[in-house]
Amino acid sequence: MSGAETQAAKSFLPQRDGRYRQLNAEHHQLDHRLQELTEQPYLSTSEQLEEVTLKKRKLALKDLMEGMIRDNSTPRGPSQD
Repeated sequence: MSGAETQAAKSFLPQRDGRYRQLNAEHHQLDHRLQELTEQPYLSTSEQLEEVTLKKRKLALKDLMEGMIRDNSTPRGPSQD
């Protein structure tokens, strides 16, 4: 997969795929909350647990989105019905 194909899929998916938009929005929300936690001088035990959980969820979302990009940038051959 070339960089151009990947970039095209990244541009195409947010416009055409509601699921991708939903995942991307959640990813940004998690990023925002993680930024809030990072700005705090001290995290309570529950906030530390929240931070770890948010990071794992954010990574899982990124993996899903990257998979969607990969699937949409892979050339498809003729379908075999």
